[in-house]
Amino acid sequence: MLDLERRGFAALTFDCYGTLIDWETGILAALRTLLRAHAISLPESEVLESYARLEAEAEAGTYKPYRKVLRSVVEGFGRTHGFAPTAAESRVLEESLPSWEPFPDTVTALQALASRHALVVLSNVDDDLFASTAAKLSVSFTTVITAQQVRAYKPAEAHFRTALRTLALPADRVLHVANSLYHDVEPAKRLGMATVWVHRRRGRDGATLATEVHPDLVVADLQELVARLGA
Repeated sequence: MLDLERRGFAALTFDCYGTLIDWETGILAALRTLLRAHAISLPESEVLESYARLEAEAEAGTYKPYRKVLRSVVEGFGRTHGFAPTAAESRVLEESLPSWEPFPDTVTALQALASRHALVVLSNVDDDLFASTAAKLSVSFTTVITAQQVRAYKPAEAHFRTALRTLALPADRVLHVANSLYHDVEPAKRLGMATVWVHRRRGRDGATLATEVHPDLVVADLQELVARLGA
């Protein structure tokens, strides 16, 4: 098991949506409204599994802005369930994202961690979409690295390489904290970073693809991480 205190990490990098922000609640609220409008009822697990698959497909290949990724997800639901989204319906995810809220433990945990570590966000999102979230997090990050800036989506390594270069730190001095094994833990480990999986869903299916990678540490929430770091 990873000895966090002994390692003395200089910086913590965080995924945002799913780790700091309750994106699954936001995704479900937006997509349920869309599906209800077309008289479609699906279990939560099926909505999230479909989202995970459609988002990964949209992020593959040539870079496109995250707003277009989200529209592609909505269009994919339409193709699967036999309806053509209107222009307004195609924007339901991107328009709902600014209202997605932090998890109850997020802000106090970030404030505690910021007293001892540089904090960095690595997010698969457009700059303006993250800006709508930033105020909700109530801390100043050392830097924020988005998909728009690196023109790639995790699990590609561009976010992580950019973070290490910007921080001017070796990989073993940076701890990556994330909810997604697929998007985050796998590429971070490839680069030699220690990883913490914030396993919030505890046995429930979620909005990311499955992978067999093993994180260095598993915590239930960010308050547990704060305690483990002694912050």
